[in-house]
Amino acid sequence: MGLQQVKPHAEIAEVWPRDGHIRLVGRIHGAPADGAWRLLLTRRAHVGRTLRYAADVEGDRFETELPVGDLTADDYAPVEEWDVHLTDGEVELRAGRHLDDVRGKKKIFVYPEQHVGDLRVRPYFTILDNLSLECRTGGSA
Repeated sequence: MGLQQVKPHAEIAEVWPRDGHIRLVGRIHGAPADGAWRLLLTRRAHVGRTLRYAADVEGDRFETELPVGDLTADDYAPVEEWDVHLTDGEVELRAGRHLDDVRGKKKIFVYPEQHVGDLRVRPYFTILDNLSLECRTGGSA
């Protein structure tokens, strides 16, 4: 079996959900890392709603963080998802973890929730090993 070709993406190495923030560390894979990169969050149910944050890039390594309080909204369904990308304004790279031998990260990696009022925010890997954020409203799980 040959090596799987992995398309350009933001390869996530570390996810740190704590102290009201989610810090992400990784590498830009398959795209030039020069330019001003930003973290881009897109609300899946309302793709016009996005949030952007500065990303520090040195070589192909990036580090960025977001305050979970920014994810609050008055029009949430009981469960909402935000998809995570890195962008330089022209290219959007989906954030995920694809360059290791671990498949099915959704069932393996479980990150702690953070609370903002009655909103619970948790990073998670999708069935395609991409990184997203899950926001749940209401009482504790």
